Formats: sequence, structure tokens, C-alpha cells
Amino acid sequence: MPKFTEELADYLERYPQTEYIDTLLPDINGFVRGKRLPASSFKKIENGCYLPCSVFSLDITGVTIEEAGLGMTIGEPDNLCLPLLGTLAPSATDPEKIAQVFLTMVNEEGSDFPYEPRNVLKPIVERFNGLGLNPVVALELEFYLVDPERNKEGTLQPPIGCVSGVRETMGQVYSVDGLGDFAGFLNDVNQLAKSQGVPADSAVAEAAPGQFEINLKHGDDPLAACDHAIMLKRLIREVAARYNYEATFMAKPYEEHPGNGLHIHVSLQDDVGENVFANSDGEDSVLLRQAIAGSIELMPETVALLCPNVNSYRRLVPDMYVPLQACWGHNNRTVSLRIPVSGREDRRIEHRVAGADANPYLTLASVLAGMLYGIENELVPPAEALPGADNDMPLLPHRPADALSRLAGNQLLKHYIPQSYIDLYTVCKRAELQQFESHITALETSLLLKTA
Repeated sequence: MPKFTEELADYLERYPQTEYIDTLLPDINGFVRGKRLPASSFKKIENGCYLPCSVFSLDITGVTIEEAGLGMTIGEPDNLCLPLLGTLAPSATDPEKIAQVFLTMVNEEGSDFPYEPRNVLKPIVERFNGLGLNPVVALELEFYLVDPERNKEGTLQPPIGCVSGVRETMGQVYSVDGLGDFAGFLNDVNQLAKSQGVPADSAVAEAAPGQFEINLKHGDDPLAACDHAIMLKRLIREVAARYNYEATFMAKPYEEHPGNGLHIHVSLQDDVGENVFANSDGEDSVLLRQAIAGSIELMPETVALLCPNVNSYRRLVPDMYVPLQACWGHNNRTVSLRIPVSGREDRRIEHRVAGADANPYLTLASVLAGMLYGIENELVPPAEALPGADNDMPLLPHRPADALSRLAGNQLLKHYIPQSYIDLYTVCKRAELQQFESHITALETSLLLKTA
């Protein structure tokens, strides 16, 4: 297996003007932490660099949550971070002069650091492999382009088209003409994705002004799929800035428009590469139904991981393409687990609950944990939800405090995601929620200043 020095040497032959390498370590929120290393340090990268383990207990503003136990209470220690082979690529910031590489953190004895989100997902994938199964996954990311200038009310407004010079005022879902006004932006995203090895596929205009979806192609390496999602979000933001836009993956930027989702497509292959979610006659397999059953049973305990921020719950409203119940169905976008129109080779589950603001590693870990639970316990799913019918199913938690309580008191998820990680995550997110709830908003003041 080639060492990182060989990978680096090959890279520098292709990009001889490289002056810096950005090291990337996604935190609990999927936000990238790391260092920018100059050319003089390139030879040292294979031996790793050091970052504080408290990077995995930062809130959304970058402040360490001391109650999580990774900060000052243990001396704010540094841990060794090693480069991940196969992740060295040009940076979207300056592809000719800046490279980037993902890091992974290890303990003193060299084992995986358990509070790194990537290392939460890794053991679940290995459990599938132990059953002779391999998850094949694809992630779909929705996002908005917005004008950096706010409107007269000080709120977000849609972008002005590059070609037409006209501000977007309405969405045209799946409109090819709508894509044309932003063709330069989308082309640059596509070209940068290719240079970084990110398998970006189709771009789709969504149902709201300035909203798009970019799909990543199916791959048989779930960890790499999440790496690619992190890379895609970074390069979309970078390219957007070049066009004088802001790109946001907020779950719900606008009250009146649909939110941004992170949809996860998963199929399972056996040791010879056959899709086990469909029988030889093309019908749903027993394994598919077991995976659905486990996902539905585990889903209420995972909502806080799929919807990590206060804004995430603004997205959970009726008639906005977001499922509010743990349910499933064929060719039905109103359910949480959709079985798309597919044949024997591409039969899959589309998990539709997570917002685009979710950490991809933790999202996929949650999704796969549910499927694994159903398969290991040979569960039977409830009846399929029917479009337009009054499906008598309980609502998923739709407030942050409720979702965090379900996560903290889980009975099933801890068998797939360690309770120690769940405790850390819950502490960090409760601290964020407390900070938000203590803030007095302008709306409160306008409603209550003279009336309360």
C-alpha cells in the first residue's frame, strides 16, 4: 500500500506550484478544522500533526463546551492527526497553489480517537462487512444561493441571475432554463469537483428561488462518500463567493420556502457485488424489509443527529417535502424512507429526514445503524404508508429539546453508536440550545414590549 510520501510526490509532479497544504478535520458539526502548512513542512505531514482533541466538543460558534470533558478539565491535550490516504487534492481556494488533505485523529496508542465523527461511522460499516454485506451509498445535498446584500427588512433575498441580471423571485423545480442563468457557477463547481475526485453527478433546480440540489454518485466506500460531501460543501461555498453569492446549507433559510435536505440513498451488496435489496425476480427482498423495519424503529432516537441545530426544526413543517413520521413507501416523497422506482440492480432506500446542515458522518451512521438493527434482529416493517392517506403513525420529535431527550435516553442506538459519544453530543447540543433560548429576539420585543 503506497505511503503518503509517495502520494504527495505524485501530487507535486502534477501541481508543481503548490505552496501550502490545508489539513482538514471535520468536527461534530461537520465544520472543518485544521492547519495550513507551508512547503517547508510537506515532508513532515506523513508523520502527522497535532490538534487538540477538544475540536470535537466545539459548538457551532467554535467555542469549546467544557462540560463535554475534552477541554481544560483534562488539560486541553493535543492528539496526533494522520493524513488519510487518497484524500490529497487541490483546494477550491487556489487549486494551483493550495492542496488539501483529510486528517484522522488517533489516541496515544495509535487507535482511532472515538469522538471523531468519522470514527463513529467506521465501526458500523465494519459490522456490515462482518455480515458479508457492504453499504453502497449516495448523498444528495440541497442548498440555496443568496445575495450577500440583505433586503430592506434586513433578511435574506434570492440571487440575481448571472445571465439575465434579474433577481430570482420564484422557483421552477427541475427547470433546465433555470439552471442556465447559473450555468457558469454550476460548471465551475463541476470542474472543481472533478479535480478533487468528488463524484458529483446531476444538478437540479429545486422548488424555491435560488435553490439547487447536487447529487453525488453511488459509491461502495461510505467513509469516502461522507468525505466527498464535506468537500462538495466547501467548494460550493468557495465558488459561490467568486460569483458574489453566498451559499447556505441552513436547513430552513426562508420561512415561506422549502428547506434544504441531505437525502441518503443506501443499497447493500453481498460479497460478489450483488444487490441484496431485491430478489432475482426484481421484488423487494426480505433484507430490504428488515432494513426498513429497523430504520423506522430506531428513527425517533436519531432525530437529534439528523437535525442538529435549532434552525433544523424550522424545516419540520407539513407540506414542505419533509417527512414528519417514521414511515415508508414506494415512489412516495412524503415518507421518511422512500423506495425509488428501481430495478434489481439499483433497489435502494432513500432516507429523507436529515437537513443539509447535518454532519454527513453522523447522519450516515444513524441511517446505517437503523438498517443494521433491523437486519440483525430480523424485524418486520409496518404497513406501507399510502399517499394522501391518514397514516396513523406517531410524529417524530420536532422540537430540539424533545429530540435531544430521545437521543440521551435511547434504548437501541447505544448498541451501534457508543453511549459515551451520544453523551458528548447531547451535552454540546444542549449547551447550544440553552444559549439560543436565552437570547431575546427582535420578534419578542416587537410583540411584547408594549403589550405584555
